[in-house]
Parts: sequence; structure tokens; C-alpha cells
Amino acid sequence: IGRSCVIYPNATLYHGVQLGDRVIAHAGVVIGSDGFGYAREGTTWLKVPQLGTVVVEDDVEFGAGTAIDRGTIGNTRIGARTKMDNQCHVAHNCTIGTDVVFAAGAKVAGSTSVGDRCVFGGNAAAGGHLTIVADVRLGGATVVLRDLLEAGDYMGFPVMQKRKWMKTQHAMQDLLEMREAYLLQKRAAADQN
Repeated sequence: IGRSCVIYPNATLYHGVQLGDRVIAHAGVVIGSDGFGYAREGTTWLKVPQLGTVVVEDDVEFGAGTAIDRGTIGNTRIGARTKMDNQCHVAHNCTIGTDVVFAAGAKVAGSTSVGDRCVFGGNAAAGGHLTIVADVRLGGATVVLRDLLEAGDYMGFPVMQKRKWMKTQHAMQDLLEMREAYLLQKRAAADQN
């Protein structure tokens, strides 16, 4: 544990976890618990030992109830000056860059790499084994299931550039009216035959 860290009540640091200087872990934070690692053998799931740890760099803050899983073999890494709101989750073997911000409930599945200065809106989620480059900003409740290799603003599910998502949402508002007009035209054509 580095210098000037603040660990609030009921925060838990598992064995081998490394904290840099000035790290803040609010109440109920868990750092270094086992990742969700299982391998199927026949019809049974067997636990894969989680032998890595978590390395947290300087000036990171974790909101209440946040969980950071240890790596399976290597380390889960949280970059300097990253800030996480309450109820966030980083799964095993993830690498989170520097100056990243996670709003309430944001989560990242195992072995995903998040670049520097990324922003995850509330309840945004990224699947496992993905690459998200630096300077990606995800709107609230966005779900990422593919690599994001270009910086920018993204939203929705499936994830798309924010500008396209906004146009899609506007178009969806007109779909019911368009369907009704289509059905009226179809009935009129049938009546003429």
C-alpha cells in the first residue's frame, strides 16, 4: 500500500494487491477477488485458479461497492488517476489506462484493454477480450461487443458512433407512423385490384 492511501470501512484488499500512492477505496470496495474463471469438463464447470493480482497506480479512486478482480495468471491493472463511481466492476486480466472515468455501474469483462482518457457513462459495459483505444467516450447504457479502434463518442446497442445513434433514435420515433402509412397504401392497392 502506497503513501497517503485512504481505505474506508468494509473495503477489502486481497493478498498480493498493490496500491500506488493516494489511492482512495470507499466503503465496500473489493480489490483482488477471484475473477469469474471456469472451464467446462463434460457437464461440470471447474474453477480455474486465479493466480495473478491487481496493480493500482497512483491517485486512483474507487466508489463504494466497486469490485476489481485479480488476474488469472498476469495482473489486472488500473492506470494512474483513473476514477470509478459506485458499483463499477473490472474483471480479471483487464488493463485500464490512465485518466479513465467510469460512471455508476460501468463494467468491463475479462481481458479487455481500455485506453487512456476513456469515459464510460453510467451502466456502460464492454464484453471480454476487446480493445478500446484511447479517448473513446461511451454514453450511458452503451454495450460494446466489438473492438473500438477509433477515438470518439459512441452510444447504444449495438454500439455505434453517437451521431449515427442519435439519427437512428430519431428515425425510430417515426417507424410506427411509417408502418401505418404503408399498411394503408397496401390496403388501398388491394382494394383497387
